[in-house]
Amino acid sequence: MVTGIPENHIVRAIFEGLAVKNPYTLEPEPGVAESWDISEDGRIVTFHINPEAKWSNGDPMSAHDYVWSWQRLLSPAMGAEYNYMLFPVKNAKAFATGEITDFDQVGVKALDDLTLQVTLNERTPYFIQLMDHYSTFAVHRPTIEKFGKATDRYTPWTRVENIVSNGAFRLKTWALNRRIEVEKSDTYWDRDNVKLNGVVFYPTENVVSEERMFRVGQLHYTNSIPLGKIPLYREMENSPYVQAPYLGTYFFLLNTTRPPLDDVRVRKALSMAVDRETLNKTVLKGSNVPAYSITPPDTLGYYPPQLFGYDVARARELLAEAGYPDGQGWPGLELTYNTSEDHRKIAVALQQMWKDALNIEVTLTNQEWKVYLDSVTQMNFQIARRGWIGDYVDPNNFLDLYLTGGGNNNTGFSDARYDDMILHQAPQAATREERFDIFYRAETLLMEQMPIIPIYTYTSKHLIHPSVNGLPPNLMDSLNLKYVWLDRNWQPEQAGD
Repeated sequence: MVTGIPENHIVRAIFEGLAVKNPYTLEPEPGVAESWDISEDGRIVTFHINPEAKWSNGDPMSAHDYVWSWQRLLSPAMGAEYNYMLFPVKNAKAFATGEITDFDQVGVKALDDLTLQVTLNERTPYFIQLMDHYSTFAVHRPTIEKFGKATDRYTPWTRVENIVSNGAFRLKTWALNRRIEVEKSDTYWDRDNVKLNGVVFYPTENVVSEERMFRVGQLHYTNSIPLGKIPLYREMENSPYVQAPYLGTYFFLLNTTRPPLDDVRVRKALSMAVDRETLNKTVLKGSNVPAYSITPPDTLGYYPPQLFGYDVARARELLAEAGYPDGQGWPGLELTYNTSEDHRKIAVALQQMWKDALNIEVTLTNQEWKVYLDSVTQMNFQIARRGWIGDYVDPNNFLDLYLTGGGNNNTGFSDARYDDMILHQAPQAATREERFDIFYRAETLLMEQMPIIPIYTYTSKHLIHPSVNGLPPNLMDSLNLKYVWLDRNWQPEQAGD
């Protein structure tokens, strides 16, 4: 059920996958699986479960945990938006869509308690990376079944007194809207290398409050930083501000099933009327890179097409062709964003650009995170703010978002040619160059239809206390708390600093 970055941080603290990402290199390294073998043709992956891997209640982990958990993830009744993460597995998609009902036909088998064999449709270069994505983690079957059926949503199994996990930490406190605390697990297989005794997460929606909490010593690490404070922190000596390239795109979803966005000319007009360069220099304080497609540039050496730029004259022509010359007869539009001062600033800037360039009115609506996620999932919006951060380092992770019926394709976009390129042609490509050429053609087709308005490529931006170690910047902004430790001997250079 988890789809967002905030939840990811907590899930990856208390659970662990077959493999984990090294935060310095992003290379997969042993997690629950102590090793794995890949067949010569790349289609059979055999995971060897660490015999020391245990659940937090002391139960041993086994290959059967993954067979059951992956069946749960792929079950149509579960309705998991991330089930497509396992679609490289043989017959996984057919089971998830109800085309077949016998899970034994899916390419995942427990050869014995400690050996998991996975059969793939095609060689999948990024498959081991997927084992560090929370959707592929195992869950504790007896605990789930104690509170209902496997596919029942939101049962009490996640509550502090009930949850059984397998990560470096376990859930200690969940005080709604106040804090979530985790403590070091005494059953974790690699507990001797976990240095933190615990971590406290604060649900802070207001980025200004978050920065203030950091400044007064209440936080070691912030998720973000107010845009207006970036210049100040950049000028600071020994600044705690850390900015780094980030594999992600900030964009707006367009609901292509609702007028006036069911007309591609309107979608293109809106996108061409956004001056991304000015937006980045002013509102964003030069902290990001303007984007003109969904995939970030230089993703494993892949560069996306740029089919358009800032072009007010062409935008006006397209809007006129769609039946709204100089905004006449415009039916109105609503832009939805999740509560955040920075998202509001960007939305207000776009609202003004569209008014100035196209003479059209767009209203703004903000929603708290849970309501916003529900609106996006139910496609109960016209335009919605969205960000997509790579789950693994490969262009496929951005392009498979827009497959027909995809769990995260909340636009109404559907094209059989696109589906064929992403699902069939690219996996069968003989070389990386051939594969990237197929991706380039698919992304060209996507952006010609414009179901999204890309705005910028992210950079990660954090305030990190100087006593914190083991939190290196990386392209995925991957936070592996197992590596993190605090310098007990750290002292400010001068009292009162």
